[in-house]
Amino acid sequence: MKAVFERLYNEYHHDLYQFIFYMVKDKEVCEDLVQEVYIKVLKSYSTFKGNSNEKTWLFSIARHVTMDFFRKRKRKRGRIAEYFDWGSNGEFIQDKNMLPDEIAERNEEIKRVYYHLDKCSQDQKSVLILRYIQSFSIEETAEILSFSVSKVKTVQHRGIKRLKKWMSEENQKGGDVS
Repeated sequence: MKAVFERLYNEYHHDLYQFIFYMVKDKEVCEDLVQEVYIKVLKSYSTFKGNSNEKTWLFSIARHVTMDFFRKRKRKRGRIAEYFDWGSNGEFIQDKNMLPDEIAERNEEIKRVYYHLDKCSQDQKSVLILRYIQSFSIEETAEILSFSVSKVKTVQHRGIKRLKKWMSEENQKGGDVS
């Protein structure tokens, strides 16, 4: 099992980390979720039937772990909000090391796309990250997200359409996302 884990880690860790990071945008949370993914993979690898390739199976697990994180956080915030008025979301303490999004944000166009990507629905964001940042095929994206191929195409089309609309509106206003 150790050899299998090392192979999966060596082949997919960077892409897996980036996928989860782009979803949660917090280094520590990302590291915790990646670890949780690997634990689930180790526990369930013996039941992996090979109906999909390992990469899509791994990213499917990552997606479920990430979505569970968001559900738990939403429920927890709801319970806390009953007792306290926190106002807006708190800011995270920034790490001195550059993160993947900080590197990408050096390019102004990517920064704008990334900003507007956060305004997309969760499905659109997932599809666009998998397709254009992680370079998965439509079929692999459908498998990871448990969508039909046609749903991936539709969600992708609508997500791109929204991004273009927001960026066009921003250009007309002469705005800046900084």
